[in-house]
Amino acid sequence: MALPEREGMDFDVVVVGAGPAGLATAIRLKQISAEKGEEINVVVVEKGSEVGAHILSGAVIDPTGLDQLLPEWRDDPERPLKTAVQRDEFMFLTAHSGLKMPNAFFPKMMSNHGNFVGSLSNLTKYLGVQAEALGVEIYPGFPASEVLYDDRGAVTGVATGDLGIARSGEPRDDFTRGMELAGKYVVFGEGARGSLTKTLIDRFKLNADSDHQKYGLGVKELWQLKPEKFEPGLVQHTMGWPLPNKAGGGSWLYHFDDNLLSVGFVTHLNYENPTLSPFEEFQRFKTHPMIRDVFEGAKRIGYGARAIMEGGWQSVPKLVFPGGCLVGDSAGFVNVPRIKGSHNAIHSGIQAAEAIAAALQAGRQGDELTVYDQGWRDSEIGRDLKPVRNMKPLWSRYGTMIGVGLGGLDLWTNSLLNASVFGTLKHGKPDHACLKPISEVEPIKYPKPDGKITFDRLSSVYLSNTNHEEDQPVHLKVKDMTLQKTSEHDVYGGPSGCYCPAGVYEWVQDASASDGVRFQINAQNCVHCKTCDIKDPNQNINWETPEGPGGPNYTNL
Repeated sequence: MALPEREGMDFDVVVVGAGPAGLATAIRLKQISAEKGEEINVVVVEKGSEVGAHILSGAVIDPTGLDQLLPEWRDDPERPLKTAVQRDEFMFLTAHSGLKMPNAFFPKMMSNHGNFVGSLSNLTKYLGVQAEALGVEIYPGFPASEVLYDDRGAVTGVATGDLGIARSGEPRDDFTRGMELAGKYVVFGEGARGSLTKTLIDRFKLNADSDHQKYGLGVKELWQLKPEKFEPGLVQHTMGWPLPNKAGGGSWLYHFDDNLLSVGFVTHLNYENPTLSPFEEFQRFKTHPMIRDVFEGAKRIGYGARAIMEGGWQSVPKLVFPGGCLVGDSAGFVNVPRIKGSHNAIHSGIQAAEAIAAALQAGRQGDELTVYDQGWRDSEIGRDLKPVRNMKPLWSRYGTMIGVGLGGLDLWTNSLLNASVFGTLKHGKPDHACLKPISEVEPIKYPKPDGKITFDRLSSVYLSNTNHEEDQPVHLKVKDMTLQKTSEHDVYGGPSGCYCPAGVYEWVQDASASDGVRFQINAQNCVHCKTCDIKDPNQNINWETPEGPGGPNYTNL
């Protein structure tokens, strides 16, 4: 059946993704528009059901980006960040004990003084309100599913996904064709491992001169604490147990707002053991004797998970291409040791907007915004990322104990001398190439959840408010199912069932299958973390946008 032509709309700028970077781009464009008295039409498309629905982070937020974008935000009674950091703790955990590290051990750049604890989802909602007040059009629930190009190969816009396609691939009675949104420039702020950003990086070879990207998986819960367990503005981080020395990562516990605790765990995705489960490691972490007391009498009220870009300075690709640019986590502006990226996302949106506005004023369109790409390394973003550029490679190369020690030395030399004894290190293998065959490792056995402090995946996904229309094509595309069986299952032992924090993937016994097992994809559970797209050892799973507005609906995350 031939599909009808898409209807189209024209704008000056199309922004893909209503995260901090995309919304900062839109806000700054409208601010410049008002300053110059020249109208700039801006539209933002967002795959979540509402602005902020798919946004998840720790989050201790460095306010420098927000201060630059909206200088009066601190005086706004509706401001989303109200809890300033009051106390900062760092702990190194062993299996049964741990050590609190004095703050004097850490360079000033690692201090959280002056930062705020809060919900990045709520901050994004706030930015959405500010953007709409300035005249930005925001379309939530409409995932961009295709990049549009002109005859020269320049990006001219995006198409939103069709609605009402049955799992069979045939249009249902409620079928609605997607829209084409054309722009003189298109900004991609999809976050980590964006489905369209991947295609742009490949098409324009944006990573030809950069190191490959590295990733972590952040798994998070939101708890309502008993008042006597709550300390507003307390920020705690841990490293060490339960992860083995060669598997990097760590935790956070942040007290904010009204007796809320944000607790989560990041596992670097270059781990080797295919039976390691980031979700289960997080559950184990909460049982540590230095941690578990805070959960006494508390109630778990939220859950989510998201991949994090960890490559940093040396992995940032070229940011521009004919007709558009990358911003925020699509570009990889997370500072891994600081566990922060939203400030750089906002800074990048501001810088991209100023480059676009200058181009539009000069009568240009569809070209490369060279000034944006050339300027970020000498900006606030570059000054934030360059000093920490070797922490991740050292951690990966030498393990937690030695790697973090060497990384700390490197941070001090960068802080005091503005130089590194290591230069700029490479990252080593991509994350998907790090797994060992199941025959070469000792399988990890995890304890059963107690339903009080530790939980299973399905009850956790329930708290994420995830929902997908069941009668739609599966958005997790396995390129070669035979390869999935002969390699992912037979060689690596089926790591998809371990790395996925939502119970999407299962190898189930099935007598009707040719080899007695079948790869089952429970796509309705997907929380859009993108881990499968990153960690599958053969890069055999491709994450695509589902029908809008499917996915999680996060509150206070």
